[in-house]
Amino acid sequence: MVRISILGFPGALASAITGMIDLFQLAGVTWARIQGQQPQQRFQVSLLTVDGDPCRCLNGLTLPAHGRLDSSDPGELVLVPTIGGPIAPTLAACQQEIRWLADQARSGRAIASNCTGAFLLAEAGLLDGRQATTHWGFSELLQERYPAVICRPEQLVTVDGAVACAGGGMAWFDLGVFMVERYAGAQTARELAKAFVVDAGRRSQAPYTALQTRRYHQDEVILELQAWLDAHHSHPVSSADLCRVSGLSSRSLLRRFKAATGDTPRNYLQLLRIEAARELLETTSESVETITQRVGYDDVSSFTRLFKRLTGLPPSDYRSRFGR
Repeated sequence: MVRISILGFPGALASAITGMIDLFQLAGVTWARIQGQQPQQRFQVSLLTVDGDPCRCLNGLTLPAHGRLDSSDPGELVLVPTIGGPIAPTLAACQQEIRWLADQARSGRAIASNCTGAFLLAEAGLLDGRQATTHWGFSELLQERYPAVICRPEQLVTVDGAVACAGGGMAWFDLGVFMVERYAGAQTARELAKAFVVDAGRRSQAPYTALQTRRYHQDEVILELQAWLDAHHSHPVSSADLCRVSGLSSRSLLRRFKAATGDTPRNYLQLLRIEAARELLETTSESVETITQRVGYDDVSSFTRLFKRLTGLPPSDYRSRFGR
């Protein structure tokens, strides 16, 4: 039987902890019961805290711990759940947990995080030079705070050596199924996904992200240009238009726009158009052809390829999943 430990810390998201416990404890069990077979439990999961006291989770929930960090064998794999509260205060309050994670990594133990739990791994130095992911809404913060991390916010699960990370929210399920496959085999993982009635084939966070149009800067000229693009993104926009509106030369415009937003004007315009298309797909029944025209594109096939590249789904599939 594979032994797994979950790191409990103040402000953790309770659902990520209880969900992962249920998932691993029922691998090899639930499917067997459905099929009338003899269950074979494949994992034993323990929740560990610094002092062995109950884990005080977000929203006032408290979960009993199975042991304390300094006197328990963590087993083959350590799981770090989501940080449910403010990230910086949580990191400041979890220095003992962070040192413990670093010790586990030095011992060669596999470690995996869900969502913003990646910040604990990064604080321990475990993600330096590694590919990692976190909730798409916190990916910029992760990259800014830990520039040595190779952040992949579009990925739902990343694996780099002995360290794995899952993206936002319920991605602990995708991480769990992945780990079940690694430790118990593909058949057990498939059966687990079927028993929980969840799609285990997801690979990307892109369909769930709000495409980030960066405005957190102090360049007033670029801010005015961004506002102009917001109002005119559905019309043809040329480089000459951008230079005229900004009053900058082509070279100065590209340099200042990149410095302020981290992107080029062309890519920024694409993001605006795709975000507008997403809104129309979610809230209207207009055809993809009509939406293509409304957001400023003429060729449906080119728009479809761009939409799929940026969101991970073709427009029709996006509407099927998120349409209201």
